[in-house]
Formats: sequence, structure tokens, C-alpha cells
Amino acid sequence: MDDQLLAKTFVELADNLVADFDLIDFLRLLADRCVGMLGVSAAGVLLAGPGGELRVMAASNEQVRLLELFQLQNHEGPCLECFRTGVPVTVADLTTEAQRWPRFVAQARLSGFTAVQALPMRLRDEVVGALNLFRTIPGPFDPAHTPLAQALADVATISLLQQRSTQRSSLLNEQLQTALNSRVVIEQAKGKLAERLGLDMEQAFTALRGYARAHNRRLSDVARAFVDGSDPLPGITLRLPM
Repeated sequence: MDDQLLAKTFVELADNLVADFDLIDFLRLLADRCVGMLGVSAAGVLLAGPGGELRVMAASNEQVRLLELFQLQNHEGPCLECFRTGVPVTVADLTTEAQRWPRFVAQARLSGFTAVQALPMRLRDEVVGALNLFRTIPGPFDPAHTPLAQALADVATISLLQQRSTQRSSLLNEQLQTALNSRVVIEQAKGKLAERLGLDMEQAFTALRGYARAHNRRLSDVARAFVDGSDPLPGITLRLPM
């Protein structure tokens, strides 16, 4: 465990508790930090929209984003079960659950993932989503990492519900709907940038995110400007890691 990264992560999450933050960028940070600290191969975040339907809001890479979408489209999988029950779901070897989630297990193995841990994002009795951790090697998850992963999920949930009041539900729904709309625009920008520069989807997201941070702009605003053509994002390839 990288203690410096751990401390930095909680500082970053705490900063978002008091500032007007970009929800999608915040959740992507959560996913990335889980991968960096918890010894997992990938992470994804599902959140419930205003109507209660789950949406993929963040993923540490394109492969796991597509797997999360597959899970939602086929209405089966550990992450859905975690959200419905509010109870963590841990599977050390997905091959043992082929009868339980036949389509999900087959697709997960095709994507290279062999173990999963899904943790509820909840405050008291309200479950707003799930934090999902994936590994490419079967075997038990480190028992020391599970409480930390749940703590990260809990902090993220508190961030989402920080404005709670007598109108907490409507405020949360409005925030989530805005984030869902932003997610669509960001996906459009990723595709447009990937096609224009010959990048893969993950590289395109990294470039957009880096550009937004370098120019102190919201990721969704940068994506929208690029999609509608009002900003060509000069020098955006400089935001790709070497």
C-alpha cells in the first residue's frame, strides 16, 4: 500500500466535499485510485438515475466500461446484485458462478476478468450505486483492502449526498441527471477525438481530461465545446502520457 497515495486520495476526496466539483471527473478519480491502491486490475462505478435505473458513470478503462454496460443490458451480474441488496458481493473465481450469472461470467472471462468485488455506495438505508473492482487473476481479495475500498465508496457517497436536506432526493436526482447528460456528451467527444487523432477511446478520454485540468475547465464543458465545434482544443495531444 502506498501511504502517500492513500493520504493524497482522501485529501482529494475531502476537497470535493466542499467545492463545486465535476461529478464525472470525481468518480473517475475514485476508480483510478482504487486501481492504484487496492491491487485490482480495473474499477467501475454505477449510479442510479432519477428513475432508479443504473448507469455506468466511471470506469478505469474502456474494457471494464463495456463490461459494466453488458451487465446492465443483460440484467445480471454481481454489481447489479450488490446494488439491489445493499450487500457486498465478492467472487474470487468467476468460473464458480457460471450458473448464477451465465452471460456475465462468459463476457467477463472474454474481457480477461476472473474475479470481482462489488461494494455498495450507500448512506444508511439508501443505496445510490456500486463501486466494482475487477481482477485478471483468480483468488481471494486482500481482506485488508476491503474495508479501505468500502471507505472510499462511503466517502464518495457522502460527497454525492452532501447537499441533503428536506429536499435531498430532488437535489440528488438533479445532480445525477446533469451527470448522466454530461456522460453522453463526453462519450461523443471521446469518439470524435479518437477518430480525428487515431487514438483509442481510453487515450481520447485521457487527453480530454488532461486538457480540462490544464485549462481549469470542467470536463463536461470541454467535451461539449469540442462536440459542437466551438473549441478545437489546440494542443490537446500534449495531454497524452509519454
